[in-house]
Amino acid sequence: MSRERRREMVDRQYPALSTVRQCALIGISRSSVYYRPRVSSQKDLEAMKLIDQQYLATPFYGSRRMKVWLDRQGHPVNRKRVRRLMRTMGLQAIYRRPRTSQPGPGHKLYPYLLGAMEITMPNQVWAADITYIPMARGFLYLVAIMDWYSRYVVAWRLSNTLDADFCVETLEEALGKGPPEVFNTDQGSQFTGEAFTELLDRHGVRISMDGKGRYSDNIFVERLWRTVKYEEVYLKAYSNGREAKDGLEAYFHFYNTQRPHQALGYRTPAEVFSGDSARSDEQSKERRWPPGRTLVDLGKTAGPSLNFVPNLSN
Repeated sequence: MSRERRREMVDRQYPALSTVRQCALIGISRSSVYYRPRVSSQKDLEAMKLIDQQYLATPFYGSRRMKVWLDRQGHPVNRKRVRRLMRTMGLQAIYRRPRTSQPGPGHKLYPYLLGAMEITMPNQVWAADITYIPMARGFLYLVAIMDWYSRYVVAWRLSNTLDADFCVETLEEALGKGPPEVFNTDQGSQFTGEAFTELLDRHGVRISMDGKGRYSDNIFVERLWRTVKYEEVYLKAYSNGREAKDGLEAYFHFYNTQRPHQALGYRTPAEVFSGDSARSDEQSKERRWPPGRTLVDLGKTAGPSLNFVPNLSN
């Protein structure tokens, strides 16, 4: 007798024998009797599909707890697997960590001004720093200028050398959006050189510099580097400068306009920087990274039970 037929023989309302005893007598599992297949509605199927799309598109949303990423073939991998892949692809630069802050002999140094300062609004304090971007062969240098209050990346640039020119060009682009009150950097020669400091002086910006060896003096930019590398750079393993530029351009757009921050009340840096209280339709439709609908979009149409805000902190 088939299992389905034996399952049909069970009478859960039979007074003389319990359901457990009936299952034991005919040799089937009790759970198979209790189980009722759930028929998913179209809304459920759409939500399940979007959850899969969200995780495949932004695997780092779950990396804070699960430490899981995807490799280039879409397979989930843990932190150790990521490191092995980077070594296999020749990314030893990650482990050599090139120095990006070389002091300039004879350059004027400035005191650190942010120790007792209460930062309460955008454009009060900007900060800049340089990091390296590993590629299949060698690496590039990335400079970014961030607004401390909103975490907004005001301007950024890539370079294959540590000359000061690309830092000055980035500063000129940022100052075109309006100068801050204070500008903080480390003591690297790119930031202590005359071209950089005189440009700040001409715009009436007070200059602040980290103490020697005090990475925590510029902690928000240091935290930005970790975010950019674990959410973008290490997942892509750029093979050349064009890939790096295109990938970072898309990611910084996503970081500024779509990635919510717990410290900002789950608003985006662009919303806080510009003073908007809600994400504008123009920003959300402009250019997505990654493309396609997200669970945030679904939550707007499917009711409060599907509102999804990843628990990210910066």
